[in-house]
Amino acid sequence: MDLFRKNRIYISDEYDPQVLTKKEEKLIKKAINKALKSEGFKRVAEISVTILDDQSIHEMNLETRGVDRPTDVLSFPVFDEDFGVGYAVLGDIVISYDTAKRQAEQYGHSLERELAFLTVHSVLHLLGYDHETSPEDEKEMFSRQEAILVSMGLKR
Repeated sequence: MDLFRKNRIYISDEYDPQVLTKKEEKLIKKAINKALKSEGFKRVAEISVTILDDQSIHEMNLETRGVDRPTDVLSFPVFDEDFGVGYAVLGDIVISYDTAKRQAEQYGHSLERELAFLTVHSVLHLLGYDHETSPEDEKEMFSRQEAILVSMGLKR
């Protein structure tokens, strides 16, 4: 079965005015599907993605993490297989489009690569990876996300 039909991926562009292109939306869906497949996730997954501006993600970062600044991406894992709906609700991803644009310029790569990177990074968090627990965990997570991006043709 085609993963694009199988997984439930909801994208909401809350940036004012909306900035996400159809091409970028497809890229985010592809990044989610590639990450899930790469990690051997066999269940049908539900993930929501929200695109915000820096001010909105700053407020969310302060409220949820106590960090008083904007960030590039936030992950809110749910992973609940017990809803009885036939799929696994993995959680929510929130991406700052402003920060993604800035970081793409800063790192010298495309906005598409940065959006895919932030998406894959967040999916790995939804699956339980945490790069802040140890240097080994960071190395493993970053190695996995780079392999997924390379498989998408999005090298650094």
